[in-house]
Amino acid sequence: MGKRASEVPVAVPPMLAEDARTLPSDPGWVFEWKWDGWRTCMTVAPDGTTRLTSRNGNDLTSYFPELARTLREPLAGQAAVLDGEIVALNEHARPEFGRLQRRRTSTGTARLAQAVPVHFFAFDLLQLGGDSLLAAPYEQRRAQLDDLALPPGGRVMIPPFYADADPDDMLKAAIDAQMEGIVAKKVSSRYLPGRRSADWRKHALFHSHTALIGAWRPGSGQRTDRLGALLLGAHNPAGDLVYIGDVGTGFTDATLDDLLDRLRPLERRRSPFADQVPRDRARGVHWVAPQLACDVVYRTFTPDQRLRHTSFRGLRWDIDFDHIVVPAVSGVPPTP
Repeated sequence: MGKRASEVPVAVPPMLAEDARTLPSDPGWVFEWKWDGWRTCMTVAPDGTTRLTSRNGNDLTSYFPELARTLREPLAGQAAVLDGEIVALNEHARPEFGRLQRRRTSTGTARLAQAVPVHFFAFDLLQLGGDSLLAAPYEQRRAQLDDLALPPGGRVMIPPFYADADPDDMLKAAIDAQMEGIVAKKVSSRYLPGRRSADWRKHALFHSHTALIGAWRPGSGQRTDRLGALLLGAHNPAGDLVYIGDVGTGFTDATLDDLLDRLRPLERRRSPFADQVPRDRARGVHWVAPQLACDVVYRTFTPDQRLRHTSFRGLRWDIDFDHIVVPAVSGVPPTP
């Protein structure tokens, strides 16, 4: 018996890239842009029924109605599984992570879909029809993806890749285009679900990390009655939530209001951190249950386990909180 027309294929956990200070310059590699969005698996049934699954297995379908059934015509009745990124573009057609945050709400979805539209950038094809492509090399999967011939300007787009390019030229182009970074993929690489592999290597143009919010501190001056900074934590090797620093920049007025609305119901009397927060950081704070996660950009993570020169990027909903760990000690990010 064949699959029913409305039966959506099972989502595939994403393959992950290793961090690399330098990118490969030998033949047999291709380069892709590193998109600033939410890694998502798009699964499509033969009748076009679409499901969107986050990196940690959450169903995101209801938040992005404009992506539903977008591949019904191009797939011509075939089931498919695609790996990609949900991205919100700004007025300069650049990915903007902050805009994407506005879409993660259970109210006003249709209105937000018009105000803040998103695209699905498909960069890998993992199943087509009844055939799994996981064991096929990247170059074959990519060729079949390109053969889908998606209509230009649609909600689902296939971003470019660059074969045997000079990595320094790619990094310079990424800086000029204000992209997040570069991912290098070996053309012979198989797709390894849920695994990190040296066959894929990423080079970010800045450090970023996901942290849990353990407290908020009121601001000063024009922000006296508003949020001034967030106190951040992550799990150490023993599994304890430890304090790793603050973030007090990168907020819009709308973000400040939204954060307070979300944090106030989570307030508690005692610190959620297993270690002692420095007195000057803890003065006047409102402790909260660590039930919200956020991304921050930072310059360094110091040997005393502190994020330095941080800026807020947005809340994260697509990561298992147990997997939010203390980052590695870092230096200044390399530049070409």
